[in-house]
Amino acid sequence: MSKTTVDHKCPACHANLTFNPKKQNWHCEYCDSNFTLEDLEKNTHKYVEKEVKEEDNTKDIGEYNLYKCPDCGAQIVTDLNTAATFCVYCKNTSIIKERLTGKFEPKYVIPFQNTKEDAIEAFKKVGKNHPLMPKSFSSKKNISEIRGIYIPFWLFTATANGNLRKEGKKIKVWHVGNYQYTKTDTYDILREGNIEFKYVPNDGSKKFDDAIMNSIEPFNYKNLTEFYPSYLSGFLAEKYDITSDEAQKIVTSRMQTTTQKLLDDSITGYSSTIEKDNNISFKNLQIDYALLPVWLLNIKYLDKIYTFAMNGETGKLIGNMPVDKKKAILTAITIFIISFLICLIIFYLFIRRNV
Repeated sequence: MSKTTVDHKCPACHANLTFNPKKQNWHCEYCDSNFTLEDLEKNTHKYVEKEVKEEDNTKDIGEYNLYKCPDCGAQIVTDLNTAATFCVYCKNTSIIKERLTGKFEPKYVIPFQNTKEDAIEAFKKVGKNHPLMPKSFSSKKNISEIRGIYIPFWLFTATANGNLRKEGKKIKVWHVGNYQYTKTDTYDILREGNIEFKYVPNDGSKKFDDAIMNSIEPFNYKNLTEFYPSYLSGFLAEKYDITSDEAQKIVTSRMQTTTQKLLDDSITGYSSTIEKDNNISFKNLQIDYALLPVWLLNIKYLDKIYTFAMNGETGKLIGNMPVDKKKAILTAITIFIISFLICLIIFYLFIRRNV
C-alpha cells in the first residue's frame, strides 16, 4: 500500500499555496497570485498528488509514521492521527491524503477567519492585563510558536421529545385568633415538549483537553462549508480518535440535561414538587464529522505546560497565566510601602490638626 501526500500548487508558478483567512482565498507568496476555491477546482493543477512508495519512503516507528516531504525530501515524523503537518525545513504543508478519506473524510469545515497575527495580538493583550506574568513567558520566541490547527469535531443534530410528570403541592397557611390553619392542595403536573438541537459539538480528539475545547465554543455554524483539502494549506490538522458512538453518549447526556432543565423550569408556583416519571427520547439523529479552526499555543514555564487556545473563527481566547513570584513579592512590598506611607501621612495630618 502506498502513502499519498498532497501539496496545493499555484497554477501560475507551481509554488505552494496557503489559505488566507482574511480574504478567504489561496495566496502564493512567490508570485503574489490569489485564487478562489472555484479557481482551484477549475484548474487542472489545483493540486499535485505524489505517490511515495512505502518500502522506500514510509516507515512505521511504533505509534508514529515517518514520511518524506514531497518538496524537499526531508523526513517528517507524525503520529497516527495527524492529517496535515509542516516540514520543519521548507515550511510547506503536507496533507496525508489517506487520513482524510473513507470514514475519516470530514463532511464540513469552518475555514479560519483569524490570522496568526490576530492570535498573537490577542495573546499580547492578555499579557498586558496580567502585570505579574513572567517577562520570558511572552517572549517573541514563545509567541511565534502559535499554530493554527483544525480540530476534529462530531456535530449532532436531533429532536428531543421530553415527557415529565411530577406531583406538586401548594400550601396555604393562615391564622384565625389563636388557631393556625394549613391547606395543602396536591396536583398532578404534566409537561411534554419537543426541542430541536442543531450541531451540538463534541471534540473528536483525545489529544486535546476537552475543558479547553468546550471553553472556546460556540462556533458560528453558519460558516460551515463543504470540506475541501485546500482549506488545510498552511495549517495543521488532526483526524478523530474518538468514535461517533463514544461522542454520542456524551452529547445525548448533555441534550438530556438541557431538555430536563427546560421542562423543570416551566413548572412554577408550587411550594414543592416530587418527580414521578421522566422520559426523554431522540429522533432524526444526524451525526456530521467536521474540522473546526483553533489557534493553539503551549508554553512551558517552570516544568509546567500552560495552554492557550483561540477560536479560529470568533477570536474567543482562553488560557491560564503563570505568576512571576519575584514580581508578586515586589508588588506586594510596593503596595505595603505605599499604603504605609499614606497611613503615615494621614496620621501626621490628624495629629497636626488636633495639636
